[in-house]
Amino acid sequence: MLHILYIIAITAEAMTAALSAGRRNMDWVGVCMIAWVTALGGGTIRNILLGHYPMTWVSHPEYLLITAGAALFAALIASFMRRLKMLFLYLDALGLVVFTIIGCQLAEEMHLPVIIILLSGMITGCAGGVLRDVLCNDIPLLFRKEVYASVAIVTGGVYLGMEALGSSAQWATVIAAVIGLILRLLAIRYEWQMPKFVYHEEWE
Repeated sequence: MLHILYIIAITAEAMTAALSAGRRNMDWVGVCMIAWVTALGGGTIRNILLGHYPMTWVSHPEYLLITAGAALFAALIASFMRRLKMLFLYLDALGLVVFTIIGCQLAEEMHLPVIIILLSGMITGCAGGVLRDVLCNDIPLLFRKEVYASVAIVTGGVYLGMEALGSSAQWATVIAAVIGLILRLLAIRYEWQMPKFVYHEEWE
């Protein structure tokens, strides 16, 4: 089930990434690159930091084809996708929790400390979007005001907490995904924001 959700998530991430590339007037190569970075970049950065090889897209090159195809398809139907904005926001939320849990599971398999497991989940869930925004010359969503990274940390915390209470990995995955998804959807619905640091005074 988690693998199916992963495929859905990387497909949706690639399609929304294509729109970001389009707003910067990129050609088809740029569209595919932004899609790959967004959909697969979080896991790639995680693997580099943890020294876990081969990369997911090296073991499963079909992921490159899936995400590139989704991105090019999105470019063809870009005007129609505007009507599906909320759907893709929901799919992005699904991707966030799925990527986070996968990142936590991988770090667990490497027998890493709890704090590293949580960071592994957060990086997997969020880093792809950061790379997309940087390459598209935008301030990353993660660094602004969205309740996003916090959802990844809560999702990872619930997953580890359920396992610590004796739940199976399957039940821990389901419960963590549901709680994380609800939290992210509520943040979208009610426009919850993280506190911002605002500083305008100039140093003399």
